[in-house]
Amino acid sequence: MATTSDIRNGLCIKYNNDIYKIIEFLHVKPGKGPAFVRTKLKSVTNGKVVDNTFPAGRKLDDVRVETHKFQYLYAEGDTFHFMNTVDYNQITLQKEVLDAPDLMKEGEVVTVIINSEDNMPLSVEMPASVILEISSTEPGVKGNTATNATKPAVVETGASVNVPLFINEGDKIKVGTEKGNYLERVKE
Repeated sequence: MATTSDIRNGLCIKYNNDIYKIIEFLHVKPGKGPAFVRTKLKSVTNGKVVDNTFPAGRKLDDVRVETHKFQYLYAEGDTFHFMNTVDYNQITLQKEVLDAPDLMKEGEVVTVIINSEDNMPLSVEMPASVILEISSTEPGVKGNTATNATKPAVVETGASVNVPLFINEGDKIKVGTEKGNYLERVKE
């Protein structure tokens, strides 16, 4: 059993006959009235995100989990295939379970959270950022770095990312996986 003081990003809890992963939380202590914790929960079974408020001190039914490193192999429609980097066992996961499936490229190593009671995969944690190559965008304009203007670009995985005007096709960029935003250009 956990309490609201144990809440952190990534904690998996049982709530409303489902398993949820906490993706965002905020401890609130108003000037008048009791403290509470405002959370954003993502269902690991269907991917729905719900907002919920827990009163301070409430007991939560946490789920015991293990983390394992898996390598992303390939996708077939909405089914994604992964291989354990230690024992080479393969698993398949549905698109709803993944946080940023459009930013994963083949060979990427991710952390899979597995329920230790029944060995079922619950969710996939991507690295904080990934390096992807621009496959198509409008031509860049040299010296256009002073403004914060952006243009759409498609990366090698098929995702669309807003990038600064000086980025060209073939450039490699670092993309934050949490929000899917451009971080910086990578020079090799």
